Amino acid sequence: MRYEDIVRNEEILEYYERGNAILDALGYTDHSTIHTKLVAENAAKILEEFGHSSKEIELVKIAGFMHDIGNAVNRHHHAEYGALLANEILKETDMKLKDRVRIVSAIANHDESDGVAADPISAALIIADKTDVRRSRVREKDPILFDVHDRVNHAVTGTRLRCGAEEKRITLYLTVDESICTMYEYFDIFLDRMTMCSHAARILGANFSLKVNGQKVL
Repeated sequence: MRYEDIVRNEEILEYYERGNAILDALGYTDHSTIHTKLVAENAAKILEEFGHSSKEIELVKIAGFMHDIGNAVNRHHHAEYGALLANEILKETDMKLKDRVRIVSAIANHDESDGVAADPISAALIIADKTDVRRSRVREKDPILFDVHDRVNHAVTGTRLRCGAEEKRITLYLTVDESICTMYEYFDIFLDRMTMCSHAARILGANFSLKVNGQKVL
């Protein structure tokens, strides 16, 4: 089973269509395959930069693309639901049991409410997921109707994730329009996620930094 097969899998795509519609109704930002493909690509770049094997890079891409399918069941505990769905889908493939379990475990542990990075695959998935902050994730609606999640994402006009194996550091660079969102609002929403990224980076033998508008804030 290859990543190229996963991104075309009819069942997975149907779960994403349904899950994204549910989150739209709930007022959440975009959780479509645009998000999951970006997570898959960034997670792969992280492991590649830190010298991990092509096999682990392939596994993290699959985990990255599949990590949010549980939203089709319910937003609450979506990581756990997604892991169960992913397990059933991957069971029908030629994937080895050990590889399937690593993917399922990474998906189950990617949410900041109760998840944790335990190996390079889960660590790279967490960092790639939690650093996807961008204006284009905000759905089209009247700005008057924006909640704090919308405002925080809409305020981010530039995002860059830099991985440096030599200096053992992963840095998220953000350009934030503070007339739209205060830094207090940003940290109120994202502090738990950034803390999770810090732990995940340590699993990779690195430190995690956040720089906003050129200033180091974490």
